[in-house]
Amino acid sequence: MAAFAVASLSLMDAFMKSAALAVGVLTAAWLRSAIATGIALPLWLARGGRWPQPHVLKLHLQRSVVATFMALTFFYSITKLPLAEAIAISFVAPLIALYLARVMLGERIRKQAIFASILGFAGTLVIIGGKVGQADFDRDTALGLGAILTSAMLYAYSFILVRRQSQVAGPAEIATFHSGVSVALLGLAVPFLFEMPDRATTVDLIAAALLTVAGAMALAWAYARAEAQVLVPLEYSSFFWASLFGWLFFAEELTPPTVIGTLIIITSCLIAARRPRGTPATEPL
Repeated sequence: MAAFAVASLSLMDAFMKSAALAVGVLTAAWLRSAIATGIALPLWLARGGRWPQPHVLKLHLQRSVVATFMALTFFYSITKLPLAEAIAISFVAPLIALYLARVMLGERIRKQAIFASILGFAGTLVIIGGKVGQADFDRDTALGLGAILTSAMLYAYSFILVRRQSQVAGPAEIATFHSGVSVALLGLAVPFLFEMPDRATTVDLIAAALLTVAGAMALAWAYARAEAQVLVPLEYSSFFWASLFGWLFFAEELTPPTVIGTLIIITSCLIAARRPRGTPATEPL
């Protein structure tokens, strides 16, 4: 389910890049959240959704605010950088989150997970060395790099929050608040920056919203059943999807360093996902 979530959200990124280039980052992000709320809210209510208790609501709001600005800075970065390149740089986030899980969640980090995270990060360095090192560092590139690094820091914190959320709320509830809070926050700027999308862009946004809800629910389901240190390295597999969708949607070149780095990353995911014999999985809610 975590792997499915990563693939879904990577495809969502491709649709959002297309939409953001057409109508601007804020309009695309707000409309995606609005449509996603319209999808997730009925699902939550159909499952007997009730207003969360204060401590759960606080957690929803905290994670949703972080996720809103994480997404906004990421979508901005992919309008300035190739999709796969932005994903590669964002891989700093799982590495940070792996150790935040120790500090904030009290998870014991196995040597296997540490090795996997280092191996996965090495794969990103191969990719960055082959792609970013060849980029023309103009103003747009600098803005894109600043945005993706900001997004990565927020993403690392979001990993920890979603682990906490998944222990106290169901996937539909999490997806509803995730999108709903974004609608309210980004809506403050809509009167000043909104651009009406055309039909093709609207289709992109509907697809992005569906994938957002599917990815958010799958991620919440997975984090309720496995430790963050097991699931976080699976985020590295998103580079494979970003490379594929970047090529299919935007004709972005797939270079040999990209292929080599991706193979290293996938290897690290397989290592991290292996659970030692006799170690029980986290009990589902």
